Amino acid sequence: MPNAASPPVSVGLAFLNATPKEIMSDALINGLAGAGGGIIAQLITYPLQTVNTRQQTDRDPQKEKRNLGTVEQMFQVVKQEGWGRLYGGLTPSLVGTAASQGVYYYFYQIFRNKAEAAALARKKKGFGDGSVGMVSSLVVAALSGCVNVLLTNPIWVVVTRMQTHTKKSLSSRSESFSSETESLSSKEVILAAAEPPPYGTSHAIDEIYGEGGIWGFWKGVFPTLIMVSNPSIQFMLYETLLKKLKKRRALSGKDNNDVTALEIFLLGALAKLGATVVTYPLLVVKSRLQAKQVTNGDQRRQYNGTIDAILKMIRYEGFYGFYKGMGTKIVQSVLAAAVLFMVKEELVRGTRWLLTRGGIDSVKSKPA
Repeated sequence: MPNAASPPVSVGLAFLNATPKEIMSDALINGLAGAGGGIIAQLITYPLQTVNTRQQTDRDPQKEKRNLGTVEQMFQVVKQEGWGRLYGGLTPSLVGTAASQGVYYYFYQIFRNKAEAAALARKKKGFGDGSVGMVSSLVVAALSGCVNVLLTNPIWVVVTRMQTHTKKSLSSRSESFSSETESLSSKEVILAAAEPPPYGTSHAIDEIYGEGGIWGFWKGVFPTLIMVSNPSIQFMLYETLLKKLKKRRALSGKDNNDVTALEIFLLGALAKLGATVVTYPLLVVKSRLQAKQVTNGDQRRQYNGTIDAILKMIRYEGFYGFYKGMGTKIVQSVLAAAVLFMVKEELVRGTRWLLTRGGIDSVKSKPA
């Protein structure tokens, strides 16, 4: 973890005279801003994410709900299970979002700073123009993504379990209990038909640990590690588009070269759209592995690993199975990424402005 502690000296003088590490590193600013942007984006798009996860983990091709649209499925969940199920796993998801975005942006900025320093060193030797190229951006994003996956995968296993947990309606519970309570006393029947306790974070953790021990929290880590290509592609596209926009703005001779929040929003949306289309099949496989496994009955619904899941999906569902919920995911991920980029950039800009303003005010208020 980064050490945010600093000596009790004047922030303004420190900002004007000291190195960034003595105040707040650029990596830390980006990490905190990324966490804040991720939380806001998560709150806005979480119901879509819940529905999408259920679409991905639906292993019964005969189910009628496969033909329902995203909005219809959301209303179906509300009708049968209540509004709360659309936000199942929200608490660990917010923790995971803050942790993931914070870790990712922190290490991304560190690796990018090193890449920029290397690019400038090559320029001094007569190679390149001193800017970070597409390949370097891809490597930086991939390394950051791998660190993020290894550290935060347990949180997302819990979130997937909570999102895919189905709360039975009263009528369906009554039907299921009717054949099981014939030999029970009236008191036992009342207890059996009562509302089951909420499926909380602790229940999901106990369930995961009971099934696979400590390693159960790293289910789906292999396809998730491969999926670091998603943010890699996303950030490569984003920074390439941003670089071209700034270059075009500079060549136009306009005095104001700043990129607006709306432009950042649109660039983030386009970048995420391209990355999502390419890597979506891996996301479906990951969700299948992290969801609760069927321990009896149809062997087609039991997965023993990444390769087994892929082969069974191809055999029993066809390639369509790898793109279940694709439309929902595109809407959710593009909207979330666009909000994330916009909020993150504004938070970074605001933080730097506050630090700069603090430095100027501190100097002005210093007695002569």
